[in-house]
Amino acid sequence: MIQPWPTIHSEAIADYRIFSLRSDVKQSPRTGHEHQVYVLEAVDWVNIVPVTPNDELVMVEQYRHGTDSVELEIPGGMIDAEDASPEATAIRELREETGYEGQRAQIIGRLYPNPAFMNNRCYAVMVEECRLKHDTDLDHGEDLLTRLVPTTDIPGLVASGQIRHSIVVASLYQFDLWRRGRE
Repeated sequence: MIQPWPTIHSEAIADYRIFSLRSDVKQSPRTGHEHQVYVLEAVDWVNIVPVTPNDELVMVEQYRHGTDSVELEIPGGMIDAEDASPEATAIRELREETGYEGQRAQIIGRLYPNPAFMNNRCYAVMVEECRLKHDTDLDHGEDLLTRLVPTTDIPGLVASGQIRHSIVVASLYQFDLWRRGRE
C-alpha cells in the first residue's frame, strides 16, 4: 500500500507574493532513502461556472503571461483571507471580472491543480441565474473581455483547442458531470 512520505526537514526558500517555494527532505517509506523535493505553496483558487438563464456560460478572454497567449476561460481567482468561503470568492470574482451576479453559488468540484509540486486546491463553483448588473472592477493587472457562450458549444470549443487552460477544462468537465447527475 502506498503511504505518505514523512518529512525529515522543511525550509522556506523564497516568497514571490502569489506563491512561495519551500524545500522538503522526505523519506521514502519503501526504501528508507531521503529525497529533496520542492513544493510551491499557493493560496486556494476558485474557477467559476456562471450560467445565465439562457443556458450560456459567462466566459472571459484574457492574456496569460505564462503562455504569452490570449485564452478563453471561465472567471476565477485566488481566495482572499477576507473571503468567508470559496462560494463568497466566486461571487466576488464574478462581479469584479464580468459585472455579473447570480444565485445559488455551490461547489461542484474540488481539484488539486498539480499535486506533484503544488499544495493548493481549486474549487469549481457554479453560480446560476447570472445577469449583468454592474460595471467590471478589474485589478490593475487584468484586461478581460466578457463573452456569453452557449453551454452546448463548450465541448466543441475544448475539442478544437479554443479552450486550453487545463484547470478550466477540468472545471467544465465537473460542470458536465454535475448536470448529468441532475438528469
